[in-house]
Amino acid sequence: MKMRMVTSLLTALIISTPVYAAQGNSENGKKVYEKRCAWCHGWEGAGDGPAAERLNPPPRDFTSAMYKIKTTPFDEMLPNEEDVFRMINDGMPDTSMPGWKDILSEQERWDLVAYVMKFGGLEGKPAKQLDFSKQVKSSKESIERGKKLFIDRCAECHGEEGKGDSIKKLKDDLGFRTWPRNLSKPWSFRASNDPKDIFARMSVGIPGTQMPNFADPNSKKKMTDEERWDVANYVASLADETKTVRAENTVVKALRADGELPVEPTDPKWKDAEPSSFLLVGQIIGEERFFTPSNNSITARAFYNDNDISILLEWDDRTKSIPGDEKAAEIAEGEVSNDAVALQFPVKIPEEMEKPYFGHGDSAKPVNIWFWQGEGKDTPQVVKLLDTTGFKNKEERDAVKSGLTAKGVYDKGTWRVVMKRPLVTGEKDKDIQFVEGKFIPLAFAAWDGTNGEKGSKHTMTTWYWILLQPKTGMDIYFIPLIVAGVIVGGQLLWLASARKRKSS
Repeated sequence: MKMRMVTSLLTALIISTPVYAAQGNSENGKKVYEKRCAWCHGWEGAGDGPAAERLNPPPRDFTSAMYKIKTTPFDEMLPNEEDVFRMINDGMPDTSMPGWKDILSEQERWDLVAYVMKFGGLEGKPAKQLDFSKQVKSSKESIERGKKLFIDRCAECHGEEGKGDSIKKLKDDLGFRTWPRNLSKPWSFRASNDPKDIFARMSVGIPGTQMPNFADPNSKKKMTDEERWDVANYVASLADETKTVRAENTVVKALRADGELPVEPTDPKWKDAEPSSFLLVGQIIGEERFFTPSNNSITARAFYNDNDISILLEWDDRTKSIPGDEKAAEIAEGEVSNDAVALQFPVKIPEEMEKPYFGHGDSAKPVNIWFWQGEGKDTPQVVKLLDTTGFKNKEERDAVKSGLTAKGVYDKGTWRVVMKRPLVTGEKDKDIQFVEGKFIPLAFAAWDGTNGEKGSKHTMTTWYWILLQPKTGMDIYFIPLIVAGVIVGGQLLWLASARKRKSS
């Protein structure tokens, strides 16, 4: 909580008042740029460095003189120098742009500001600033007003629940594919989800992209200052904490259940299971490599009982990919493939820390892959069971024979897929056998069929863990009481004995 307050205070200070350090040295900035930045942004600042084609979104073209994240009005070309410094300092989440504050000195960062702004021929100070003085405090009433405005003006691209599930194929001014921001994932915002930052995006837009400003009096979608603050408050309220990826969270904690397990993706019982979220990254360890994913995280919950285990996988996907569907084809990158997800387990639970190679295992340590594939226009959902000992070595077995089932539901930008299997199968030499109380490795993979993901072109994680938590019995309460009683009784006997010796 203290950290959030400090972050909010710093953000308010940064975007409320332009701060100018001593003028940066552009000559020194050039040296820093060519060493640290040119590999992505190009030696002439045109966003065409050697790594550019493998980055999504692509690096900024500084020669365009358009800066996406700024705090000067929509009709003011110049950003504040502090805006550029902030992006260099903090980086841009959910992109390949890192923060440089731990690597470059403050002076070097200001030198970079001076040099980078020269690419677009920007000189001088902005004549105008955004006005944050009329901020509307977040409240239930403000959020309700903001929701109505959001659905009317913003849902066309961001979706009704702000997950970016648009029905349009969007491209920026340079022709690159862009995706609407998933507003339920504030950690992926380029700046932050502080209402002041959101207000700035709505007031300025994001130059060079389809994100318009809502302050232009000539726009049909114009909103007043108060309306933009209301929408900012509503957008900030969309944050879904269950999707937050925390580095310290490496375990899916399966909850022991009495009776039947939930098998429907929409079963409200799933809310009782603790969610664990993990980052998804492009598969780049085996051909064909994949550098431009659109989905960035996955959330898992699990239940088990005496016989079975049931795992719910949730991930946000802006599009439901349906091969053969004309509307899906209109917004796809190339041919439409099926959406899909997979779980990977070692065949044998490691007795020590060494696990199979996380890329489909290896010859000494094979893995099981539970694979689910979404439906096409004329094809049903599919579940497969694969045995693999490496990327090129896989064998499909009968999923039904092992008791593996899966069912998926897509709703408003989110896939929910439940996979269920018996804890123990008849093929112990081929199937993972689940054991209560043991940490069992697992890894995830996902495919967005609208983004050209198919085969080895997909997102994935490294190994994490799943733990079938033993049910807490009454012993946890009685045993400490018994131990405490023995200790207290012993102490009383000792005191009685000591008094007896003293009186004699």
